[in-house]
Amino acid sequence: MSSIGVLLINLGTPDAPTPEAVGRYLREFLMDGFVIDVPQPLRWFLVHVMIVPRRKIQSAKAYQKVQMPGGSPLLVYTRGLAEKVAAALASDDRYVVEFAMRYGNPSIASALGKLNSTGISRIVVVPLYPQYAESSYETAVVETKRVAREIGLTDRLSFFSPFYDWPEFIAAGARRILEVHEKHLVDHVVFSFHSLPERHLKRLDETGQHCLVKSDCCDHVSAVNRKCYRAQCIFTARAIAAEFGLVDEDYTVSFQSRLGRAKWIGPTTEEVLRDLARRGVKRVAVSCPSFVADCLETVEEIGIRGRQTFIEAGGEELYLIPSLNADPAWVETLANRIREVGKQELPER
Repeated sequence: MSSIGVLLINLGTPDAPTPEAVGRYLREFLMDGFVIDVPQPLRWFLVHVMIVPRRKIQSAKAYQKVQMPGGSPLLVYTRGLAEKVAAALASDDRYVVEFAMRYGNPSIASALGKLNSTGISRIVVVPLYPQYAESSYETAVVETKRVAREIGLTDRLSFFSPFYDWPEFIAAGARRILEVHEKHLVDHVVFSFHSLPERHLKRLDETGQHCLVKSDCCDHVSAVNRKCYRAQCIFTARAIAAEFGLVDEDYTVSFQSRLGRAKWIGPTTEEVLRDLARRGVKRVAVSCPSFVADCLETVEEIGIRGRQTFIEAGGEELYLIPSLNADPAWVETLANRIREVGKQELPER
């Protein structure tokens, strides 16, 4: 019986919380044209001269605050997810599970190499990004196809689409909020998503008349904005809120992790936290549904710096709602979806 490879892909993480390792990681990450979409010579100057020399020191300090015995949070939780998914699929010995990072280690090339060595007949690729963005989902797909082409695996690949609207994903996010609400008094929930430059959204609008032009452009996901990251984020937040039973006044959608001077989608999470505190909100819970594994952006940016921002503005407590990580129901969801894809015929190419 032929085996089926499963490749879980996350964004990436430095090999160590040191300026040198963080610098290597940032250069690989930021030199991706999907991430900083300017001409290559300008991108090289921005990354190697303007950004990395300073940012590697700041980021290393941040990584040091959250480093776990097994590595950075993203590495630990992604590895744990892969192990749990493998265990969930173990009743069918056809499945072989590996995980990779788009930037850093383990690389996509090394993971595909391992799968190829087992004699797999096909590979189910799962980019762990709920919402579509060229700088996350698309670059992972493009790089996987590039590496697969080099080792003769192109015709064996099938990819999961972004899963921002999966009922199981929405239900899992609502359960995470419930877990926090059962332990703590919470006045307000903030759904904080990773931000993107506005131009990343606008260039996917083929009409040029919809994205960030109409005030309600992201209220619904439709044919005209089917790949709009912001619209998918808002869909996810509203769906989780509805599943949990929050009304509009109970939650706010915001965006975090900006870089550079370009105009990014907002409002910023930092601004929202300050505003909530000034309005008299004392206890907030923050959910980060663009991350399925806890990482620097959740544990340090929200759990440490975001909490400090909120308290300094007059709030009393901020509770970080954990990402799904290896939540049993989430693991079972992925395993079931992988089984479904495993039963399907590969498309003609």
